[in-house]
Amino acid sequence: MIGIQALNFLVRAWRDRRGQDLIEYALMAGFVAVTAGAIMPSVAGSISTIFSQISSVMTAAASQS
Repeated sequence: MIGIQALNFLVRAWRDRRGQDLIEYALMAGFVAVTAGAIMPSVAGSISTIFSQISSVMTAAASQS
């Protein structure tokens, strides 16, 4: 019985598309930032700083949970 419930959960999770748009937008924003950094080397330092700050905030948030 537990196996069937687990299988049903996995099928529902696989079909669930909520949040997919947010991930796609985040990937697109990252791609644009990396491309801009490659095209304009003077901006690369600023982009690197921003991603470092985001990384530190994400690490701090992950350690709290």
